[in-house]
Parts: sequence; C-alpha cells; structure tokens
Amino acid sequence: MRPATDHLPTTLWMVDDIPSRMVFAGRRWKVTDTPTRLRHSIWSGSPESNNRLCGWRFQGTDDNGLSLVFDVFREEDGWHVHRSYD
Repeated sequence: MRPATDHLPTTLWMVDDIPSRMVFAGRRWKVTDTPTRLRHSIWSGSPESNNRLCGWRFQGTDDNGLSLVFDVFREEDGWHVHRSYD
C-alpha cells in the first residue's frame, strides 16, 4: 500500500479513547504500537466545516502479518485514512 491520495473511509474501534483496531481496504488491522495523537496536524475537511481536524498515527498489523503506519482523522461522517506508509 502506498500513501493514500484520498481520504478513504475506515471503521475504527477505540479502547479508553485510544485506537485499538480498524477495518480498512477490506482488511482487519490490529494496532500494534502506542498510537500518537496528531493534535497539531491540520487536514482540509469539507469546505463548509473549516475545522481543524485532529487524528492519530499508529502502526496496524493485518491477519497476514503485514504492518503499515496509518494517519487517521475524524470528520462528521466518521473516520478516514489520510495516509498509509509501508
């Protein structure tokens, strides 16, 4: 997987308000490191929102053992993957 160019939707589960697992690109991912809150990051949201969007960066590992790093953020319609890194 290469860096995403679109803000792709994802389903993210939290434990104590910290990401623990997600479903993205048809795969289940388990968070396998300590997630970092991206408080000062700004991504463009919908044109009418003009909000600062905060998110998380974490490593996720799928059922086959593939690990990627994800940057995710939340908008009104749910969580989105901003980027994924090999």
